[in-house]
Amino acid sequence: MSHSEWVYNEAAFVLLRGLDLHTGISKHSNMLRILTFILFISGICHAKEATGTVFHDLDGNGKHDPGEPGIEGIPVSNQREVVVTNADGKWSLPHDDDTIFFVIKPSGWKTPVDENQIPQFYYIHKPNGSPKNFRYPGVDPTGPLPPSIDFALTPSEEPDQFKAIFFGDPQPSSIDQVDYIAHDVIAELIGTDAKFGVTLGDIMFDKLNLFEPSNANIALIGIPWYNVIGNHDLNYDSPGDRDSDETFHRHFGPNYYSFDYGAVHFIVLDDVEWGRQNSNGKKSYIGGLDEAQLSFVKNDLELVPDEKLIMLMMHIPLTGVENRTDLYRLIEQRPYSLSISGHTHWHAHQYITEKDGWQGAEPHHHIVNVTVSGTWWKGEKDEVGIPHATMRDGAPNGYSIITFDGANHTLDFKAARQPASHQMTIHAPDEIAKDEAERTPVYVNVFNGSDKSTVRMKATASEWITLEKVLEKDPHYSETRDREMKAKPDSKGHLSAPIFSGHLWRATLPAGMNEGSNLIEVEATDAYGRLHKEERLIRILP
Repeated sequence: MSHSEWVYNEAAFVLLRGLDLHTGISKHSNMLRILTFILFISGICHAKEATGTVFHDLDGNGKHDPGEPGIEGIPVSNQREVVVTNADGKWSLPHDDDTIFFVIKPSGWKTPVDENQIPQFYYIHKPNGSPKNFRYPGVDPTGPLPPSIDFALTPSEEPDQFKAIFFGDPQPSSIDQVDYIAHDVIAELIGTDAKFGVTLGDIMFDKLNLFEPSNANIALIGIPWYNVIGNHDLNYDSPGDRDSDETFHRHFGPNYYSFDYGAVHFIVLDDVEWGRQNSNGKKSYIGGLDEAQLSFVKNDLELVPDEKLIMLMMHIPLTGVENRTDLYRLIEQRPYSLSISGHTHWHAHQYITEKDGWQGAEPHHHIVNVTVSGTWWKGEKDEVGIPHATMRDGAPNGYSIITFDGANHTLDFKAARQPASHQMTIHAPDEIAKDEAERTPVYVNVFNGSDKSTVRMKATASEWITLEKVLEKDPHYSETRDREMKAKPDSKGHLSAPIFSGHLWRATLPAGMNEGSNLIEVEATDAYGRLHKEERLIRILP
C-alpha cells in the first residue's frame, strides 16, 4: 500500500468511526461533511499528475542535457488547465490516458521544428494509442508516462512588426492537386520574409494519407508552419467528436493550443464538432467549441496582458459557431482582438456587432480568408495545367499575408501566381453602342474590399463617379462559368454556382463618351484604406 492510499484509508476509518458518536440531525450533518472530505481526500490521493521542465536548450538539440537550466514563468497546458513553471522551470498538470501537453511559446523564444517545419511544442500521452479500426492511422501507443516531460526553448529575436502567411483550405483530394498547390502558391513563397505560416483547416479533402507529401512541400517555404483542423481533416470512422482528430494528432499535435510571437498572442481553435446527425440522418459536423476548449481559452487568457493583440485562428467562421457567444464573453472586454477562418471558399471582412451577440465596445473584426484551392480546384486549366479555381465570389484563389505591428495589422490579399498589384477585376463589355452607354453597368470586384471601402471610376474625358456597393453575383464569374460549361458540357471540373459577393461595386457608364476606344480607370480602397488602381479598355460604337 502506498503512503497516499494509507493516508486515505486511515482518514476514512477515523471519520466513519466518528459517526457512531453522533445521533439525530447532528449525525446526518456530520455524515455529509465527512463524505465530502473523503471524496476530497480521494481526489488528492488518486489524481494522476504529469510533471516536467521547460528548459533553455543551449545546444539546440531539443534534448534536456545536463547543465541546461529551467525557465521560470512559462505557461504549460493539458488543453484545459494552464500552469506556470516555477523558478526551476518545473510544471505539474493532471491528466488522463488521452492527454496532450504543450508549452505555450512565449515571445522571444522558439520551439524546435521537425523535418517538415512543424513546431514541436507538445507531448502526446496515449498509452494505448489511437483506435485501430480507423481507415487512416492515428497515434501509435505512447506507453507509460515518462518521469519528466521536458519542453525545449531557444532564444529568438521577435520584433513587434512581422509578417505571417495564412492559407485557407488547400484541400487536395489527389496527389495531382498536392502538386497544384506546390506550383500555384508554394513556389512563389520560397524565400519569404514572413516569420511563420498557418493553414486554417481543410488541409486535406478527406484523403488523410496525403498529409505527408503536402507537409513535405510546405516545408520548402522554410518557415515554421502551424495547422488548424478542418472538417475534411477528420477521422470519419469515429462515432463522435472525441476520437475524430486522431490522424491530425499524429501529424500536427494538439487540435487547439496557443503561442506568442512578438506582441501578439495567437490561439488556434478546433471549432469543428463531429458526430451530429444532419437532416438526412447521416453523421455530420457543426461549428462548436466544447467545454474543455473554452476552459483552456479562459485559463490561457488570464495570463495574457491586455496590451497584447489576441488573434483567434479557426476553420469555421465565427458566425457559424453555435456557442460563439461563450467565446465572445472571453474576449470582448479586451481592447485588441482579431480572428480569421477559412471553410467558405470566399473572402470577406466581417465586423461582428451586437446583432450577433457581441458586447464589446467596438465591432469584432473577423476575416474569412481566401482559399488556396479556390473553388475546390475547379475551372479550366491554364497553360501549365492548373485550374484557375476562381472563388465563388469572383475573387481569385490565393492566400493572405498579414503584417502585424503591435496591436495593429494589415492584410495583403495575394492572388496565386499574379503580381501583388492584382487587386480587382473590372467587368464591362468590350464594345457598346453609344446610345446604350448610359444604361451599361460596370462592375468592380475589389478582392480585399469591405464595407469600409470606397470605389470610384472615370472614363475618357469624364468626371470621377462613385460606385455603389451591391450584394450580387459577380457577372464576370458567372460569364466565365457559363462559357466553360458550354465549351465542355461533359466536364466534371465546372466551377461551382456563384454566390452573392461581399466585395462588389456597380455603376453605369457616364454620359457623353467619345466614339472609339475609351479607357476606364478605377481607384479602390481595401479594408485598410490603401489605394489600388486598375484600368480597362472599351470601344464605343456609333
